[in-house]
Amino acid sequence: MTEAIKETSFNFEGQTDFYRGKVRDVYFFGDRIAMIASDRISAFDVVLPRAIPFKGQVLNQVAAINLNATKDIVPNWLIDTPEPNVSVGIKCDAFPVEMVIRGYLAGHAWRTYSAGKRELCGVALPDGLKENDRLPSPIITPTTKAHEGHDEDITREEIISQGLVSEADYSALERYTYDLFQRGTELAAKQDLILVDTKYEFGKYGNQIYLIDEIHTPDSSRYFYADGYQQRQDENIAQKQLSKEFVRQWLISNGFQGLEGQSIPKMTDEVVKSISDRYIELFEKVTGEKFIQNSAVSDKKTIEQNILRSVNGQ
Repeated sequence: MTEAIKETSFNFEGQTDFYRGKVRDVYFFGDRIAMIASDRISAFDVVLPRAIPFKGQVLNQVAAINLNATKDIVPNWLIDTPEPNVSVGIKCDAFPVEMVIRGYLAGHAWRTYSAGKRELCGVALPDGLKENDRLPSPIITPTTKAHEGHDEDITREEIISQGLVSEADYSALERYTYDLFQRGTELAAKQDLILVDTKYEFGKYGNQIYLIDEIHTPDSSRYFYADGYQQRQDENIAQKQLSKEFVRQWLISNGFQGLEGQSIPKMTDEVVKSISDRYIELFEKVTGEKFIQNSAVSDKKTIEQNILRSVNGQ
């Protein structure tokens, strides 16, 4: 198996803090951060035991391409990508919610709908829909941001009444979310893909709202192949998709949904390689570019030097 980056443990000169998330290692340098996209993979808010080669590189590079393609809509945090797995940017004060937007009835939305509920995050859903149907119009279904455990659905009204985000800022986040989803939909269509749903995270630096984290990646988004979509719907056939949903479905089929008392199924070399191959497939399909595998993940000294040069503006 190709070596994967499961975690990093740098100790940089000038480093002011460190945070390890589910899949990212984040190093702080005053008002700058270096975010390393590791090859860890999570599902159902649980980090799985084995890392997936090239997954971090895919996430980092897809995110950089899409951040650059949307910076006319909203400023974003990204300054530089000094390594295939690394992004350096502005340290923002993150809003404690994730802006999830859905154009189709899939994933969590479908599981909620199929359980008989007709409201998601305060948004009414019409009767008569089936899995993967296009919604009448995109809907925003925000969640809380949990450092540990599960993110929770929340309504617009709850976000504002609890003081998580001011009404003025939340209205701006909604506008940005709809506009970003429209741009993402257009970019996906050029690659014969459908952007099904995705999430955006925002923060503030001073009084300015910035788009932060990653966008339109397989970890944050779900894509269907446009070719044959309607025929598959008409024939009640599962959609061909590019997303992390296939990992969730593999876990579900092996008796794991992140619930108490459940054990993560064994991830064989074959399973790990198949997940890696799917991530690479998504990169090439979403971007239209050939994926170049970064085989120098073990060269930690070079990574360290390039991060420092970038943080210091060199």
